Amino acid sequence: MAFVIGLTGGISSGKSLISSYLHDLGAMVIDADKLAREVVEPGSPVLEEIRGSFGDEVINEDGTLCRKKLGDIVFNCEEERRRLNDIIHPRVFERIKELINENKDDKTVPVIVIDAPLLIETGLMDMTEEVWVVSLKEEAQLKRLMKRDALTRKVAESRLKTQMPLNEKIKFADRVIDNNGSKEDTLRSVQTIWEELIRL
Repeated sequence: MAFVIGLTGGISSGKSLISSYLHDLGAMVIDADKLAREVVEPGSPVLEEIRGSFGDEVINEDGTLCRKKLGDIVFNCEEERRRLNDIIHPRVFERIKELINENKDDKTVPVIVIDAPLLIETGLMDMTEEVWVVSLKEEAQLKRLMKRDALTRKVAESRLKTQMPLNEKIKFADRVIDNNGSKEDTLRSVQTIWEELIRL
């Protein structure tokens, strides 16, 4: 039976680097953000529910979700963010459970990784056997986020504040992946842990 890991960390902390490497090592990776994008595809019931809750202004002319407009709404108001999460998260959780159940007995899948920024906050960690938290200094996170999403420092800081602080996440961690060094150092650490798991 596959061993289920929950991988989390702050925005722009390096989760994608680590989940990609775990995939290369042989893990099946379930990307919660990717699933969240899939459930809001044009014509989906979830997208229509979002339209009903937030208005036509969050829908592009081609029928796709306007992530920037929706982001501007939810990142500035906790109540609106909670309302959006209440629409999207149940569908994402359901799909994650399906994927785990479909693959947990597959002998070619030794490890299943749930890559989710809100793994702890949403209770997704309850589906896992270990929680891995990626650690990165806040200043480095800010710089990465500003560059990745073309944000001002003020906006980037406000987005970081919407998530649980790293020191709180670490309290739930079975393993902490330090991503403050070089890429090579980080991947070496991941490989060492992987080899320990495979020997179990």
